[in-house]
Amino acid sequence: MEVRVMAKTTVLYSVVILCVLLAGALSSTAEFDPYTILGITRSANQAEIKKAYKRLAKEWHPDKNKKPEAEDMFIRITESYEILSSEEKRANYDRYRQMDSAQPYDRGPHAFRRFHDGFYFDESFFSFPFGGKGTRDAADGRHVLHFSQYVNDITPDSFRKPYLIKITSDWCFSCVHVDPVWREAVQELEPLGVGIGVVDVSYERRLANHLGAHRTPSILGVVNGKVTFFHYAVAKEHLVQFVEDLLPQRLVEKVTDRNDRDFLNSWHQVNKPHVLLFDQVPAVPLLYKLTAFAYKDYVQFGYVDQGLSETADLLRRYNINTYAPTMLVFKEDVVKPADIIQSKGMKKQIIDEFISNNKFLLAPRLVNQKVFDELCPVKQFHRRRKYCVLLITGEEDAFVPGNEAFLSLAAGNTREVVRFTYVYQRQQPPLCAALLVGRDGAPPQVVILERRSEAGKVVFKPVPGGWNGSEEDKHRLLEELERLQKDPSILTHDATLPELNNEFASMFLIRWIHTAYDYLSEIVDDLLHNNWREMMPLLSLIFSALFILFGTVVIQAFRSPKCSGAPRSRLPKKNFVEVTELTDITYTSNLVKLRPGHINVVLVLTDATKNVLLSKFAKEVYSFTGSLTLHFSFLNAAKHGEWMSALLEHAQDAMRIDAEEEEGGAGAGRKADYTGYVLALNGHKKYLCLFKPVYTGDDTDGKPEEDAAGATRPRSASRDEHQHRRVAARSRSTILQVHHKLDRLGLWMERLMEGTLPRYYVPAWPGLDKITVNK
Repeated sequence: MEVRVMAKTTVLYSVVILCVLLAGALSSTAEFDPYTILGITRSANQAEIKKAYKRLAKEWHPDKNKKPEAEDMFIRITESYEILSSEEKRANYDRYRQMDSAQPYDRGPHAFRRFHDGFYFDESFFSFPFGGKGTRDAADGRHVLHFSQYVNDITPDSFRKPYLIKITSDWCFSCVHVDPVWREAVQELEPLGVGIGVVDVSYERRLANHLGAHRTPSILGVVNGKVTFFHYAVAKEHLVQFVEDLLPQRLVEKVTDRNDRDFLNSWHQVNKPHVLLFDQVPAVPLLYKLTAFAYKDYVQFGYVDQGLSETADLLRRYNINTYAPTMLVFKEDVVKPADIIQSKGMKKQIIDEFISNNKFLLAPRLVNQKVFDELCPVKQFHRRRKYCVLLITGEEDAFVPGNEAFLSLAAGNTREVVRFTYVYQRQQPPLCAALLVGRDGAPPQVVILERRSEAGKVVFKPVPGGWNGSEEDKHRLLEELERLQKDPSILTHDATLPELNNEFASMFLIRWIHTAYDYLSEIVDDLLHNNWREMMPLLSLIFSALFILFGTVVIQAFRSPKCSGAPRSRLPKKNFVEVTELTDITYTSNLVKLRPGHINVVLVLTDATKNVLLSKFAKEVYSFTGSLTLHFSFLNAAKHGEWMSALLEHAQDAMRIDAEEEEGGAGAGRKADYTGYVLALNGHKKYLCLFKPVYTGDDTDGKPEEDAAGATRPRSASRDEHQHRRVAARSRSTILQVHHKLDRLGLWMERLMEGTLPRYYVPAWPGLDKITVNK
């Protein structure tokens, strides 16, 4: 019992001690943050780190600063610079918050992972050469990625540099063959500025799924947040070419004696400095392409091949040494370079520092909010105040002298806290309106401002007298700057500025075309390299659409034709209706030998009603004349009345319907009137569809006659007269006016085309002997 108590006490003490040690380590790590001490962001480059260190070291040096905490602060600044100036120490701190590079990287949070029966096993004990954690290269441990790190750091940073990522896992047999080539490629690409990452599927399954990697080993690249897989043989040359292909096209323009002036003179349109690199190799070096990609938002890059005869004039003009690469930067002056650098071993750190010091023109234009934020940053501390001298001007020729005078004044500026900029009032009307509101003055005007918050709050002071570029205007502006240096409170006006318009934003159509092109390229790439898992949703959608389309076509093609036997009506091709008479001459061609699927629509009329009914018939069927399977004819009932009767005798259902109407008329000795009937005759299948005039309630012309007759006759009329009127009412076709007989023919034609009309089959069409003239 005592042994158990002692064991429990020992375990408890061990846990407490471990927690204390962990808390102390975490607290010490949390207190020391080199980025915060130097006052820089985590994306700062070496030039910015060095600049911040020099400024703070000068400020907190114990010989100059007599504060008690100066010595301690100076030590912390030095330690921070030692960590961040070394890429290896910086990467180690960013990933594991370790400040001692002597500690092995793979002794991080994954050093002891295997747990079995209450014991932790160090994986280095099992040193199998299968790519397990224990045998992982130190570089791989340094480049291990996690999901949150990829989303928060890698994806945004991929808009500045490409990333090459390897997907691996424990017990990956194929990884053994890939690792040596991978290490060689990393040693060559990482110093050039390519980001490197390693994803272990065994522990980062979520990140692997997010990247779309479902096999190990896999290699992929990330540029501008887009993932592209490597599908070629794993060789160092192929990996280098893969990274180069990831970069956007036209990052670097080839410059010769023919286009150098156009290239340098475009600084005003693009609002960027121009950099020329002179080298002897014909292809643009990858280091230069990577630099152009990193600074594509700030600088325009050009490349001059010294081995071409078309570049000889450029070499003489700028006195270029052909034995070492040379880099020139041009700003507003296209004749004389603003800065120059020449070195045999052109390293990335040297180029970054050179470009960082020349990112902007002497007087750049405010073209978007990003440029405004960098040129005129928000005040953080009293000693870090930044002032912007803003010229509000126009693009017309009348403003050119004043703009050039402002530029000459900016070229002579030596104050680090003052930045000269200008803005076009027509391009940025909200900004100019906020700074000129309530003041009598049109552009050009000069305003000195200081930003106070990210929300757009500024304090400013307009320079009185406007701006014409005269010596008096320059002297007045310089006096205001001298006063500002002594007394910042002269900025008496305040305003809240709106967000600037992006003058270089591409049109919606162009952005849509680029997006569609990228999407199609990705689809083609997946199809060519059998990346079926990612393609399954798209392929399923395509095949579903094709199946629906094909099924619809098949159903329409093999659908059992109903009364119409014809496809849907097309638009009419003529502005008239062609109607032929059905006679003994046209009888065979228009009915008996009518082609399969064709319908002949026949109107029954008389000589007295011919003109009226044909006109009405043409109006009702005109919209259906576009169909190639419909034909239109008319039958003269006075000539061929017996054929009509014979036809209805063969169609039993039709005769029964017709007999109902003849009951009333037969008693009065009247013969059936077929005027206004319409027959749809299918000669091949021997059936017909019947249209009979139907009373629509619009026949009001006949009522006055009846009313008038009723008004003149006494109420004691005989029952025979009333019976006669009832019989006449039952046979409405005899009292309908002629122009009302075809009122509903259009609806009947629609049902005919839909195939919903009843069919009356006949065993055979009546012979020609039935088509006789009534005597």
